[in-house]
Amino acid sequence: MLTISEFSRLSHVSPRMLRHYDALGLLRPETVGENGYRYYLQEQLSTLIRIQQLSGYGFSLREIGPMLALEDEALLNRLRRQQAILQKELEGKKNLLRQLEMDILRLEGAEIMENQYHVVLLEDPEQKVFSIRKVVGVNQFHALFAELRQEAAARGLTQAGPIQMLYHDPNFCREGTDVEVQMAVAQAGPGVTVKPRFLCAAVQHKGPYENIGKAYETLCGWLAEHKEYRPCAATIERYLNNPHDTAKEDLETGVLFPLERVPE
Repeated sequence: MLTISEFSRLSHVSPRMLRHYDALGLLRPETVGENGYRYYLQEQLSTLIRIQQLSGYGFSLREIGPMLALEDEALLNRLRRQQAILQKELEGKKNLLRQLEMDILRLEGAEIMENQYHVVLLEDPEQKVFSIRKVVGVNQFHALFAELRQEAAARGLTQAGPIQMLYHDPNFCREGTDVEVQMAVAQAGPGVTVKPRFLCAAVQHKGPYENIGKAYETLCGWLAEHKEYRPCAATIERYLNNPHDTAKEDLETGVLFPLERVPE
């Protein structure tokens, strides 16, 4: 058997952390002497290695406990899900890094490419729309769009334009926000309303939805410089192609700020 000090020296895991693992039930010593000393089996080093690996992959100690008992196939599924999560986080970090690098170059006075977004003022016309409005979290948006399509089909409505989302909440919250999904339709009927005409400041975003924040930054910057206008209605995201048959990098989304002129 190995004392806790020997176990610690071999694994480069501190005795304090080993005691913590013991308290959580992750890795208990094989025996505890009458003097309170902990003793481990040499083969328990493999369990410790697995704990350290899973922790390094981003699993919490609370998650790791049940994972130690999983068969290989079940463990593989958990690792694949974690891989997808980390990949998404990595893509977000890369995008953030690119934005950071651009700001640094701009502040250093370097010549950089022109902003990819071009703000235009446009008249967004009146439209017949069928809509569903709910308070939902961001992770429920996809299900809300599916519900919109299913309900429109059940009512015999024919889609006559892109689907869009309106953000009604004055305070955006990822966990739950007041949104309305709309489908432009050809027919009048129960549940069909008329979206009014608006003057809008708009940009077109190309690429994954998760990178759309820069489009909002551009519109907010434009609004800060054009004090003759002020927002007058819910922001609109208009989805110009179908994510189910379009590559992420080719997705096109219009972001529109409905405006009114400030009285002189």
